Amino acid sequence: MQLISNEVEIHANPEQVLNFISIPSHIEKLLPLDKISDFKSDELMCSFKVQGGIIITLIQNGREENDKLFLKSGEKSPFPFTLTIHAESTSTGTKGFIEFNGEVNAFLKMMVEKPLSALFNYMSDKLKDQF
Repeated sequence: MQLISNEVEIHANPEQVLNFISIPSHIEKLLPLDKISDFKSDELMCSFKVQGGIIITLIQNGREENDKLFLKSGEKSPFPFTLTIHAESTSTGTKGFIEFNGEVNAFLKMMVEKPLSALFNYMSDKLKDQF
């Protein structure tokens, strides 16, 4: 399953945007705090519990210049997935969005597609608010 967040215009250059997200503790600033708990982070990963008690773990998985940052799911995540943070330079800053690719069966897709789309749109908007 692939999901792509809304595209946002961020008033910072792509390097600043990706440097911000590459610090796992900063991901907490992009999440809806009323829907998560037990946020933990170190220099390479973060984890948190979402409503329903599901634990999500995000691990840094590389970077492509100042265009993309890659994150992948950790062992405790309910299914394997990757997140790619896209950052494209514009005349006023950065155009960015989040791309999700997950290995989800048809039944699970029906349950998670709408909430995940809403989450990634929320995160994109919060990223814009950080700059």
